[in-house]
Amino acid sequence: MTSIEYITLEVADPAAAERFYTAAFGLGPQVRVRASDAPTTGFRGFTVSLIVSQPSTVSSLIDSAVAAGATTLKPVEKSMWGVGGVVQAPDGAIWKVATSAKKDTGPATRQVDQIVVLLAADDVAASKRFYVDLGLAVGKSFGKYVEFEMASSAVKLGLYGRKALAKDAGVAPEGTGSHRIVINGDAGPFADPDGFAWEVASA
Repeated sequence: MTSIEYITLEVADPAAAERFYTAAFGLGPQVRVRASDAPTTGFRGFTVSLIVSQPSTVSSLIDSAVAAGATTLKPVEKSMWGVGGVVQAPDGAIWKVATSAKKDTGPATRQVDQIVVLLAADDVAASKRFYVDLGLAVGKSFGKYVEFEMASSAVKLGLYGRKALAKDAGVAPEGTGSHRIVINGDAGPFADPDGFAWEVASA
């Protein structure tokens, strides 16, 4: 079964990016950065979601991200499914912090329960087949959304139609050039149907 050990964000200034992510989210080894000057404009076709336990933790992480230099794309707000907010890091990556809980059950923490990478797919059905052929099992699938069952994976993977994912992120769907993300796991190297690069995770 394919699993993801970490993701690598390609950024112009790795030192600045590491400072931002440490201050904003306190992320550990699941998120790494490396230098890249590959051309990229507009929406890069992915978002990274941090799933947490309660609304106050959503607010805590969004607030610290903005204080560290992130731009608010969607303020923290309640919805039918829970509470969430979206920010764009100084390097351009889009981050969503969300919880399915409607109420707090304790004081705010900075605990991230799950990291999920959502990739924009031009043809969700074709991309879904590609990943199923790699050995991934589908956990949830409805409309243009697919979530894979990856119980032992440090980072989870999902697919979403490009326009739907851009709307969820609060940005226009247009974009060109590099995705500026590499997915590191026990499969690869290869590129998926939408051009997302996978590399074998280093020890």
